[in-house]
Amino acid sequence: MVVFKVARLETTPFDGQKPGTSGLRKKVKVFIQPNYLQNFVQSTFNALTPEKVRGATLVVSGDGRYFSKDAIQIIIKMAAANGVRRIWVGQNGLLSTPAVSAVIRERVGIDGSRASGGFILTASHNPGGPHEDFGIKYNMENGGPSPEGITDKIYENTKTIKEYLIAEDLPDVDISTTGVTSFGGPEGQFDVEVFDSASDYVKLMKSIFDFESIRKLLSSLNFTFCFDALHGVAGAYAKRIFVEELGAQASSLLNCTPKEDFGGGHPDPNLTYAKELVARMGLGKSNPQDEPPEFGAAADGDADRNMILGKRFFVTPSDSVAIIAANAVEAIPYFSAGLKGVARSMPTSAALDVVAKHLNLKFFEVPTGWKFFGNLMDAGLCSVCGEESFGTGSDHIREKDGIWAVLAWLSILAHKNKENLHGEKLVTVEDIVRQHWATYGRHYYTRYDYENVDAGAAKELMVYLVKLQSSLLEVDEIVKGTRSDVSKVVHADEFEYKDPVDGSISKHQGIRYLFEDGSRLVFRLSGTGSEGATIRLYIEQYEKDPSKIDRDSQDALAPLVEVALRLSKMKEFTGRTTPTVIT
Repeated sequence: MVVFKVARLETTPFDGQKPGTSGLRKKVKVFIQPNYLQNFVQSTFNALTPEKVRGATLVVSGDGRYFSKDAIQIIIKMAAANGVRRIWVGQNGLLSTPAVSAVIRERVGIDGSRASGGFILTASHNPGGPHEDFGIKYNMENGGPSPEGITDKIYENTKTIKEYLIAEDLPDVDISTTGVTSFGGPEGQFDVEVFDSASDYVKLMKSIFDFESIRKLLSSLNFTFCFDALHGVAGAYAKRIFVEELGAQASSLLNCTPKEDFGGGHPDPNLTYAKELVARMGLGKSNPQDEPPEFGAAADGDADRNMILGKRFFVTPSDSVAIIAANAVEAIPYFSAGLKGVARSMPTSAALDVVAKHLNLKFFEVPTGWKFFGNLMDAGLCSVCGEESFGTGSDHIREKDGIWAVLAWLSILAHKNKENLHGEKLVTVEDIVRQHWATYGRHYYTRYDYENVDAGAAKELMVYLVKLQSSLLEVDEIVKGTRSDVSKVVHADEFEYKDPVDGSISKHQGIRYLFEDGSRLVFRLSGTGSEGATIRLYIEQYEKDPSKIDRDSQDALAPLVEVALRLSKMKEFTGRTTPTVIT
């Protein structure tokens, strides 16, 4: 057994190591600076209580992006030096973000050990490669992201750090093969266990969904299926679940080999970046050579986001979570006893609100950030939740879960088609969505993303929008001067949230303009990019009249879009005439 020594190495702080709701994200060139990663990891260890570190079991894995393998070895050596008892690593360093949450919550080691937290190496849906993005975040013992109390401590520690602990003489661990490697240190034995990346997650999914009914759907001759992992970590689960467990054809999987640079693509499952899937589903600019599949889906780099498509039909994330909630009790065994409640992020459309009211469910509107859902779930108040940014999930873990969402939709399709699998006409994705609109009304919805905007200009725009809210009369003059067919603004504010569980207050969570007819404009600065700022503009219009729910979304929203761009002075502040991405 190799015996290691603990070294205390001097270091100096770096500016800007403030973790956001999704951890710390920067360009790879920033992370590979000497001591940059080490400072953040040591600051995290120092922010945790001693019993969460010394003698603890921690998970270290991620989406496999460039620099992950080097980072895993560094963290293993630092964990050993900080008195951690064992580290669990997914084979080849791969674990999806939802799988890390599941492993922390569910996995029991051979010796009965359980994890008390974990480092996730991901920049989510951002590109990967030597010149692209890397990220790291710490999840707690409930499997969810660190609360602000911890991230604030981490940040404070990064500003004053003078040394870090590392077992420099510890050899690199082979993470390509499953098994346990043991070392000796000043505090006793230290183990690194490399385990199969998919097994624990697959087991959890089989306990939630009726795999047999989904298998019957996928084996039906008139049902066709397609899943695109965008060369992200979802590929490590797609073959096991969709092909081996559910019997889908291997040819139905696209881009399911995880790659450090995501194949040179942008692993963001939306209509702009999931080009190959979008074309195959008949939603591209040219018609596909073959008839599109009945169902298509994609996941992002770390497999926590999802996109759901029907044949020539896009399901908005806001509609998706509402439809899952409306059908969960009937279609998904895990929810057969009923839903505890539902929740959405503030920018997400109010489609879920209408379902909650109709089904008499507890409903919560929270700031963007999955930790807010986690608090509700830990308190037994929420079963299903979602964000407009292609994140959907439930209380089975404390992260959003892309493959869970795909299985939820397949479960709904299987339930609706249980009598139609012998050649009869199928109930399609489009049928399900249109029936939902007919029952609950339609929320026309779009999001405009202005990426890599000058950070100063973005802040000035937001300050201007807040100032404008002081005079609704002036706002309405701008609205009516732009489009006379747009309703009157009746309320404007900066969204603030008081957590019903711990009483904490989150301020400055987005700027809202609410219209008399239920329409909304929301402006937010997003913290998910690694440089510059992203301005997100959300536009929503509610339509109850069944004769008006079949319009093209962009046509229906065009008047509100015009008002939003005029109201915000988007071009004047940013110089942008068009958004980077429209969803």
